[in-house]
Amino acid sequence: MTHFRTTSMALAGAAAMFALTAAPAQAAPGDVTTSCSSVLTPTGYVDVSWGYSSSCGTQSFSPNIKQIKQLTGLPVGTVVQACASTYQPAGWIQTGSYYSSSCVYSSTPSFNNNAWQLKRVS
Repeated sequence: MTHFRTTSMALAGAAAMFALTAAPAQAAPGDVTTSCSSVLTPTGYVDVSWGYSSSCGTQSFSPNIKQIKQLTGLPVGTVVQACASTYQPAGWIQTGSYYSSSCVYSSTPSFNNNAWQLKRVS
């Protein structure tokens, strides 16, 4: 019975890890999904917040999970807040920068600007 429980827990953990690391499939404009920090932010997305989750496999409490937002398809003139841990997609410009506690993506954080206000221009 112990072997079955251990196997079940390992499979559940693997399924949770896959759910966090899988690339977003057919996300609608503005959708937010979560992934482990080891997964590159896809083209057309920006990071919008960072945090910690034991499901992403590290033993420290450094930021290892991020929420990403789909910007492709949002109308011209849309303004979004994004972490400075990724570049803004083509057609978006930075209109401001500031510090946000939800955008701390380093284990040695500072109070320097780490977030942007972005505007869709084309």
